[in-house]
Amino acid sequence: MSDTTQRQSPDMWVDPEDDPREQWAHPVGELETHWSYLKMYRHTIVMKCDGLDAEQLARRAVPPSTLSLLGLVRHLAKVEHAWFCRVLQGEAHLPSLYDCDEVPDTDFDGAVADPAVVDEAWTTWRRETAHADAWLATQTDADMGRTVERRGELLPVRDVLEHLVEEYARHAGHADLLRECIDGRTGQ
Repeated sequence: MSDTTQRQSPDMWVDPEDDPREQWAHPVGELETHWSYLKMYRHTIVMKCDGLDAEQLARRAVPPSTLSLLGLVRHLAKVEHAWFCRVLQGEAHLPSLYDCDEVPDTDFDGAVADPAVVDEAWTTWRRETAHADAWLATQTDADMGRTVERRGELLPVRDVLEHLVEEYARHAGHADLLRECIDGRTGQ
């Protein structure tokens, strides 16, 4: 019997009572709320990529789009790095991830069906999310109104965190569609 037929809700990734994202479902305070949503969406991306090989992860959505699950992982690593390191921690001098003058969308264009590229993408994404979480662990609700500078504009920390939640939510939707095209799995 397949894994999906053993579940109470075979159309879902896991039964609702077994959903690992539930551990973040009851945050307290503003910082913890933003962080909880971010962790849930991060885990959703991991779930949508689970069990796929390099070719499946690198499979493009619809020509001429370069959108793929692997591209999303690389893109989200780049987003984490840009916002947490370069903006929130003021390390603007750090080079961007997956940037190349000759190739505008290196995060997506470089997402090729090579196990080494897949390993590198996940290693980079995990490193960036761990770095972000380490920084978030030093913050409090009082820090949410503090401002940071980005390209001459002052942004409240809460707005940056909200942007990251929006970014992940949007791409989790993309991941739903990409995964359904690969093997028909949907939902959750």
